[in-house]
Amino acid sequence: PVHPIMNPPGPLRATDYLVVESTYGDRRHPIEDVSASLERVVCETVERNGVVLVPAFAVGRAQHLLHLLSQLEKAGRIPSLPVFLDSPMAINATDIFCRHRADHRLTEQECHSMCELARYTRTPDESKAIDRRSGSMIVISASGMSTGGRILHHLRRFLPDPNNAVLFVGYQSPGTRGRSLVDGTDELKIHGQYVPVRARIVQVPGLSAHADYRELLDWLGMSQIAPRRVFVTHGDPPAADAL
Repeated sequence: PVHPIMNPPGPLRATDYLVVESTYGDRRHPIEDVSASLERVVCETVERNGVVLVPAFAVGRAQHLLHLLSQLEKAGRIPSLPVFLDSPMAINATDIFCRHRADHRLTEQECHSMCELARYTRTPDESKAIDRRSGSMIVISASGMSTGGRILHHLRRFLPDPNNAVLFVGYQSPGTRGRSLVDGTDELKIHGQYVPVRARIVQVPGLSAHADYRELLDWLGMSQIAPRRVFVTHGDPPAADAL
């Protein structure tokens, strides 16, 4: 219901069958100043001359992150440094956000700032060039749970360095590389090779786009619907059972 980019969900219309997610069906979101958390991760990593690597979902999460980073830089809370958006889908989605301002909360200036912040790397060669750079930077790439895509090449490059930080901004499902990193694994198998994990692994749960169980129930209660049957999906079994 409270999101810096997307409008709050409206009430549902009458429905016979309801399918509802349950990612956070057994917990509440922590009270967290996500901007302050993001600021801290960036500033601490820059002090080490390290790289902030963010596995981010291309639609929604990447744009949320770009908006927060542009706001922090504009306020002087983080230094100006290179930011790379390394996902063709995320680049296209960002362009769509800026063309459809009536469908979200961002102003024209906020859209402009978000789009101007990052360097877009569309081609594989441009993506590979990131790994040859030195110095501090922020790299936002997909996929969000590190199950595939360009993020794997960056993880292989930046995980072994303790000066770097890998920032997770969304839920990590069991069995994914992202979950293994969040759970504290010492090494990660990427492209058939085991990569040592020495970089800091940081998770900011408040950046997740999924509602917690209280927000879901409040939304459904507001809708005042009486479906014949409800299907609880998209959650680990304990979370789904709790909801």
